[in-house]
Amino acid sequence: MNIARRRGMARARVAVARKLAVILHSMWADATEFRFGKEPVHLAA
Repeated sequence: MNIARRRGMARARVAVARKLAVILHSMWADATEFRFGKEPVHLAA
């Protein structure tokens, strides 16, 4: 909402879409699965 107040709603939408795209691309690149919730994530060390 800070971006929307400063720069307008259109830029805020683009910022959210870009953030989501970056997250999804990184998930796709390393083949991680989406996990909804607050379960602890066990990473392979």
